[in-house]
This record gives sequence, structure tokens and C-alpha cells, in this order.
Amino acid sequence: MTMNLDQAIRERRSIRGFSDEPVSRAVLEEVLEIANFAPSSMNTQPWHFHVLTGEVLDNVRRGNSERMLAGIEPSREIAAHGDYAGVHRQRQVEIAKQLFAAMGIAREDAERRQDWVMRGFRQFDAPVSVVVTYDKALDDHGPVAIFDAGAATYGLVLAAWSRGLGAVINGQGIMQSPVVRECADIPEDQVILTCVALGWPDEEFAANGVKSVRRGLGENTSFQGFDEDGQGRRATAR
Repeated sequence: MTMNLDQAIRERRSIRGFSDEPVSRAVLEEVLEIANFAPSSMNTQPWHFHVLTGEVLDNVRRGNSERMLAGIEPSREIAAHGDYAGVHRQRQVEIAKQLFAAMGIAREDAERRQDWVMRGFRQFDAPVSVVVTYDKALDDHGPVAIFDAGAATYGLVLAAWSRGLGAVINGQGIMQSPVVRECADIPEDQVILTCVALGWPDEEFAANGVKSVRRGLGENTSFQGFDEDGQGRRATAR
């Protein structure tokens, strides 16, 4: 049984700890069919989903971890976000503090902090990872294909949540994109964008209870052209 859309949007949070229970292909197909209804510019539908589990996913985990521990620089196929500053850095720090507090990881505990970082490269030990790509031919048309694939990715995590599955959109999981491309046999005409770690939530994993603080509309929204009674009106035709 699924929940309504408003409930899924309001209650969804990133899940970073998963049970050992496998996720059936039938459930995954149901989730991805919903995600496939995302809007896209000119109906281009540029996204692709590569669903990994079992030995294939284990190979990705191993390759990612080995390269990162060996000090090999990340190799992503989209521009890296770099270091955040200002309010964006503040929000990044705030969610990190929430997660470390939930997990009982002290600031001076370098070993556990390192292990937390490596969990991301291991796809958070989830039973499934969905690698999201888009058609490389659209790179010449600006970032719109990335925007469209992002819409499909959000649809994916909402559809998963409404069915009791947990997910986290995980850029760490594709930072060693050559490993992902080789293990998942991703065609050269697709660009690796991100991945989604997916599975049934581990109810005992403390970080799963963390929900990021969101800004109110007063901080990020403006309304223009409304009547005094707050009604939006269609512009008068000339």
C-alpha cells in the first residue's frame, strides 16, 4: 500500500542504513516506472537507470573503496561542486553535525569519521544501487538534461519511500566513475550523473532518524503581481 504524495514529500528523508532483506526486481520495476513519468524538456526523456545488486554492486563497492584508500583522485563525469562557502557551507555543516550526533561520532574520532566517509563510497552497504545517467548527446544543449534527470531521480526516491523503501541520493558512489562504468557496463554514449542507494531501512540505525532542517517560504520565495486579496489573475489580453 502506498501513501499519498503530500505525505511522501513531507516525511521522506535520506536513509543511510539498510537491513539485509533483499529488494525484489518486481518492486524496483514498479518504483522506476513511476520515476519514468518525470517531466523533461521537449519530452527528450534523457535519463537511464542502471540497477545494480549482488556481485556487480559488490565489485563497484570494492573498486571505489580501493581507489579512494589508495589516494586516487575522484573521477566524476560531471563538474564537481567543489568547496561550499557562506550559507551553503553552513547547511552542509549542520547536517553533518546532526548525523555525527545521532551516530555518537565525536569530533576528535578520526577513525569513525573516516569510516563514515567510506560508507558513502560503499553505497552505504545498501542491497541495491541505481546509477542514473543521461544521454551524452545532450551535453551540447546545456545543463537541461541534468535538470531533467534530477526530476526523474526525485521521482524515484519518492516512489520508493511511498512503498516503505529507504533511499539516499549519493554522489560519493560515483566519484570513481571509471569503476562504475566498467562494472555496470554503462554505454559510452551516456554520462554518469549520480546514484541512489536503495533498500529496506534498518530501524536500529540511528542516522536514519535524522531529517534535515528546511527553510520556510519566507526565506526562498517571492510573489509578484497578486491582487490585494491574494488571488493570481490572468494577464489582460491586448
